[in-house]
Amino acid sequence: MRLFIIILLCFIATPVVSQNIIEGRVIDNTTESPLPFIDVYFPQLEKGGTTDENGHFKIENLPTGSYKLVCSSMGYETYGQIISIPYKEHLSIALKTSAIEMEEVIVSTPFHKLQRDNVMKVERAKVADLKASGAVTLAQGISDIAGVESITTGMSIGKPVIRGLSSNRVLVYTQGVRLENQQFGDEHGLGLNDAGVESIEVIKGPASLLYGSDALGGVLYLNPERFANQDETHADFGASYYVNTQGTSANVGYKTSGNGFKFLIRGSAAEHADYDTKDYRVTNTRFKEKDLKAGFGYQNTNFKTEFRYNLNDSKLGIPEEIGIQSTDKDPLLPYQKITNHVFSSKSNIFFDNSSLDITVGYLYNDRKEFEEEHEHDESEEEDHDEDEILDPALHMKLKTFNYDVKYNLPTYGKFQTIVGVQGMNQINTNYGEETLIPNATTNDIGILAMSHIHFNTVDIQLGGRYDNRNISTENDLNRNFNSFNGAAGVKTNIAKKITLRLNLATGFRAPNLAELTSYGAHEGTNRFEIGNANLKNEQNFQTDLALEYKNKHLEIFANGFYNNINNYIYISPNGEEINSDPVYLYLQDDAALFGGEVGIHFHPHPIHWLHFESSFETVTGKQDGGAYLPLIPANNFNNTVRVEFDNNWIEKGYAFIKLSSTLAQNNISEFETDTDGYNLLSVGLGGDLQVFKNTLNVSISGSNLTNKRYINHLSRLKSDGIYNMGRNISVGLTYKI
Repeated sequence: MRLFIIILLCFIATPVVSQNIIEGRVIDNTTESPLPFIDVYFPQLEKGGTTDENGHFKIENLPTGSYKLVCSSMGYETYGQIISIPYKEHLSIALKTSAIEMEEVIVSTPFHKLQRDNVMKVERAKVADLKASGAVTLAQGISDIAGVESITTGMSIGKPVIRGLSSNRVLVYTQGVRLENQQFGDEHGLGLNDAGVESIEVIKGPASLLYGSDALGGVLYLNPERFANQDETHADFGASYYVNTQGTSANVGYKTSGNGFKFLIRGSAAEHADYDTKDYRVTNTRFKEKDLKAGFGYQNTNFKTEFRYNLNDSKLGIPEEIGIQSTDKDPLLPYQKITNHVFSSKSNIFFDNSSLDITVGYLYNDRKEFEEEHEHDESEEEDHDEDEILDPALHMKLKTFNYDVKYNLPTYGKFQTIVGVQGMNQINTNYGEETLIPNATTNDIGILAMSHIHFNTVDIQLGGRYDNRNISTENDLNRNFNSFNGAAGVKTNIAKKITLRLNLATGFRAPNLAELTSYGAHEGTNRFEIGNANLKNEQNFQTDLALEYKNKHLEIFANGFYNNINNYIYISPNGEEINSDPVYLYLQDDAALFGGEVGIHFHPHPIHWLHFESSFETVTGKQDGGAYLPLIPANNFNNTVRVEFDNNWIEKGYAFIKLSSTLAQNNISEFETDTDGYNLLSVGLGGDLQVFKNTLNVSISGSNLTNKRYINHLSRLKSDGIYNMGRNISVGLTYKI
C-alpha cells in the first residue's frame, strides 16, 4: 500500500520550480566549423535535441542538479561531461574526429556512464546492426555479441547463454523490468520481438547485486526505442524478406513529443516456413508472430514518467523429426501458442542534486502446448486451427508483479551512491491436462546499496545486497532462500592508452520450481524427472579482468574470467526406469567455469573507412569431480572486413564480409556427443538513400553462403542429427518520414 501511494504521488506531483535552460554550440575540434545534426542528450533525464545548421542547440525545462551531457555523431568521438544545472554560460563543445564507432551510455548498470567510464565491462549492440547482419530472430541476433550464444530448438525458439550459463541463471530485462516467462523450460524461448528494441546490453558475470536471484550468470538488457525529441514527430515503416524460409517480417511505427507529453506505437508481424538445409527442410520449424508496442510519457521540469506496453502473440512449431517437406507457414502439431503481455511504468522525481527512480512491472504469460497426434498422409497439409478446436495438453498462466525503487543520493565529494529495494510477487497456475510444475507462489524482496568513487586516475565501485525468496506450492512445499552478496570493482589506466578493469562479485540463484518439484515424464527429452525439494541456493564468486588498448587506429581487448559455483544444480540418471523412461534426479555439486574473449579492431591511417575486426571467445565448464558441464559453447573465431562510405547518392553506406569459425567441441558431459567444427561465410551491404526527400534504409545480407551442412553444439536438434540453417539471403527496407 505504501508503494502504491508513492507511485500515485509521482503521477500527481507538479512541483513549481524555475525552468532551467541550457544553450550551446558544437564545433569540430580541428577546423572549428559548426557541426549540424549532432545529438545532444541528457541520458538520465531522457531529454535532448539536435544541433541546427549553425551547430546551436537549446534544451529547456531541466531540473536542478548535476547530470551527464552526451554528444554523439558518426565520425566523431562521443563527448561526455557532467553539467551542473542551472548553467548560466553558453556551452561550447568541440568534438574530435574518430574512426571508432560511437560510444553509448550504458543503461543496465546503475550510474549510466559511457562505457569508457564504466567500472563494469558491458557489451552493447544495436538491434539494427544485428538485423543488417542477417539475423532472422532476436534469439539468433544475440549470438553475434561477444560471449553470448543461444540454445535453440529450430529457428524460432532460443534461450540466451552467457559464458556457458543459461535458463534461470541468466536474467532478461525488457522495458526496464525483469522478464518472467517460464524460462526454466528447455523449449521456452524469450517471447520477445526485436521490433521496437533499440539496443541490447550484456553484463557478463554475476549481477545479483543489481538484479537479485537468477542473475547469477549475467543479464541480457533490452533497451526500448527512445521517444522522439521535444517538438519532433517521426514515422517509419519497413519490411524484410528471407529467402531460406520464404519468410517475411514487417513493422510500422509512429512517435511524437510535445512540450510535456510524448507518445509512440509500433506494430509488427512475421511468418516463416520451415528452414532449409542443403538436403532438406526441417519439418515444423515454421512459426508466426505478431507484436505490438506502445508508450506514453509525460515530463516537466523535475518529474517524468512513462508507461509502456508490449503484446507478443506467437504460434511456434516444435520440430521432432524430418517429415513433411513444404513451405507452408502454419505450424503442425506439436506446437506452442504463447501470448505475452508486459506492462511497465517508470517514474523519476528530481530533487536538488538527488533523484528517486520508481519502476513497476506486470507480466502475464499465457502458454499453451498442443500435442495431440493426428493420422494423415505426409504428402498433404492440414488446415490447422487446433488452438480453437483442441484443448491444450499443457496450459500455464504466469502472472508476475515486480517493482524497483532506487534513490540516488546527493553527490558527496567523489562519491555517487544509490540505495534501493526490489521485489517480486509471482503466481503460476495450471489449466491443462499435463502439469510440468505445480501451482505455486513466489515472493522476492531485496535491499541494496552501491557507490561509485571517482578519483583522478582510479574509479572504484562497491556494493552490497540482501535477498529473501519464498516459494510455496499447493503441494505444501514452502521454502525460504536467503543470500548476502557483494561486489567490488576498479578501473584505472595502467598506461597512457591501456585501461584495466578488475571486478570481483558474488551471485546466487534459488532453485526453480522444476528442480524442486518435478515428478513425471518430460516429453521433449524422453526421461522421467524427479525434483529435489531439499536443494540449496547456487552461490558463486567470479573474478573478471579486462584489459583494453586504444588509440586512433587500433583497439585491442582481452577479457578473462573465473567463475566458481557452489551447489551447482544438474540432472543425472539413477539407473532406474518408470514407464520405460529412464529416471533422472536433480543433484548438486560444486562447479567452475573459466575462459574469456580477446579481440582486435584495426582501421589503418589514412583510410579510416576500412576496418579489420577479429575476435576469439572460449569457455570451459567442469564439475568439482572433473566431469564437464553440458551445453557449453564451442570455441569460436570471428573475422570481419568492413568498409564505410558516403557519397552523393548514399549516406552511412557500409559493406562487410565475415568468416565465423567454430571449433570442434570435445569437452562434453556424459550425456552429450562430440560436435564437429565448421566455418560460415557471410556478406552484407547497405546504407541510406534519399527518396522523395526522406530516408530509405536498404540492407542486403547473406549468411552461410557456402550452404555448409553443420550442427551447432547448442542446438537441441543435435541429438537427431538435424542440421542448422543453410544458405540465407535477406533484404530489408525501412522508409523514414
